[in-house]
Amino acid sequence: MTVMKDKIVSLADKLIRVKGFNAFSYKDIADPLEVKNAAVHYHFPSKADLGMAVVAGEMERFRHNVQQWKPLPEDEQLGRLFDVFRKHCYAGNVCLMGSLAPDYETLTPGMQEKVSDMAEAILEWVTDCLENGRQHKRFHFKGSAGDRALLVISNLQSSLLMARVMGTDTFDRISRQLLEDLRS
Repeated sequence: MTVMKDKIVSLADKLIRVKGFNAFSYKDIADPLEVKNAAVHYHFPSKADLGMAVVAGEMERFRHNVQQWKPLPEDEQLGRLFDVFRKHCYAGNVCLMGSLAPDYETLTPGMQEKVSDMAEAILEWVTDCLENGRQHKRFHFKGSAGDRALLVISNLQSSLLMARVMGTDTFDRISRQLLEDLRS
């Protein structure tokens, strides 16, 4: 990507996480970058194109992180995922999937597909991490790893929302309890 295109995607990512996809316009991107709206449209003819680029960037970071975490024990891998959420919490963000989900029905079919693919990829990784961790006696839980993964992901997403209202300590308390419950 070009430098300007990267800046647009980065700013859009932040706006989605803070305001929501439908709550920002190209003007909200053009003004801070000191360019005309047409410059944003040049790189991303539609807002859906921009949204898909943001999701693609998130998935690229996720895949990179997962590769970096692979040599670690499963409880540390999951802890690293929690650290990603913690970073967003302290930056005042919500997770991308959690921010896009309320707007899902208003997204284009192509963007809906990208968001669904992102959700499935994250769910699959957390499920595998939990199942492998259970086999290695690092995690202890009842039920299927897939169901537990849904609980972990939904708790992480909602903890970011709760932290906005109740303070960042809320995220730390929830994430600490989630890991403790899985280890005991």
